[in-house]
Amino acid sequence: MVETIQPDIFISGIPNTKFESINATYRSRLIKATEDFLEAVKLNEIKVTIYNRVSQKNEDVQSEINIDKKIIESFEDKTQQYKSQQPLFSFDQLVVPSEVKEDLLSAISIIDVEKTVFDEWGLRKIEPFPRTSLNFYGPPGTGKTLAAHAIASYIKCPILIASYAEIESKYHGEGPKNVKAIFKAAERDNALLFIDEADSLLSRRLLNVTQGSEQAINSMRSQLLINLEQFRGIVIFSTNLVENYDKAFETRIKHIFFSLPDEACRREIWKNHLPKELPLSKDISVEELASLIDDVCGRDIKNAIIDASVKVAIQNKSSNNSLVITKQNLIDSINRIKKSRIIGSRKSSSLSAKEVEEVNEKVHKKLAIESI
Repeated sequence: MVETIQPDIFISGIPNTKFESINATYRSRLIKATEDFLEAVKLNEIKVTIYNRVSQKNEDVQSEINIDKKIIESFEDKTQQYKSQQPLFSFDQLVVPSEVKEDLLSAISIIDVEKTVFDEWGLRKIEPFPRTSLNFYGPPGTGKTLAAHAIASYIKCPILIASYAEIESKYHGEGPKNVKAIFKAAERDNALLFIDEADSLLSRRLLNVTQGSEQAINSMRSQLLINLEQFRGIVIFSTNLVENYDKAFETRIKHIFFSLPDEACRREIWKNHLPKELPLSKDISVEELASLIDDVCGRDIKNAIIDASVKVAIQNKSSNNSLVITKQNLIDSINRIKKSRIIGSRKSSSLSAKEVEEVNEKVHKKLAIESI
């Protein structure tokens, strides 16, 4: 039974089910419907009173939802939440294999020739929204985020960063709005859009949807496809390794693999992360560190240097001595980091460089087959 007494809405006889997820979905849809109603009839405030039926006691338990139009986020409000920033890293700071750098430069080269190819040569008739969409995938700490900043720096534009956690919403229908808002904000700022932790967004859409959460993620993926088609700019996704990419994304996104650094890259990373101001002992050799310590990512190396530096600084403060950071300090720190990993958290850690390359080739072949 629904009674309407302007400007309040009373709903009674709602079963108090034991499935909280169903209740949450229902409540969120009520809120969404009320927002639409407020917009349609130009009301500023409304009170929704819900009576849940409790069969054991045969009595109504009242809960109230007060919705004030002033606090309902409009699309413009959502867009304002997302702000771009200047990139934190330059392209020169990016340490990846040369073939990965070539892939990155090739992918963004469309910007340099867009006016010639699409305007002067008329290709805008068949592609109104030329864009570059990339997916950086690979183990954590391998430079995916740094690469996004580096590309933004290279093309001299700001970067707008959003994670999947920021986009999803517990309220029904809000996720797709958030997707639309981040693209609008990137367009507003003429920014490179970087979507981190995007594994769930790029995974295959669910065919048999049984829960509100599954319906929500499908809706966000559909909205993402729409925005990718209409966005003029660069979109970069970061994933660890999506096993089941949605086929609809295959012809729209170029996948670039970020592996754990080889010895040459490790040497460069060690070199870049040891500033001249750091009190280092003479026994430290970046060549030796790169050779001795494998199965580490750039983030591991950075954290090991910081960890060793902090420990030596604390020792200096407590003993009033001027100690320096030794090779053993760095080795001990990075070994502690390696031992602290959760078992199984880095499946690629047991693979050799050759095996990693073979896995990468298999993924590319699988993607190519599924896109046909």
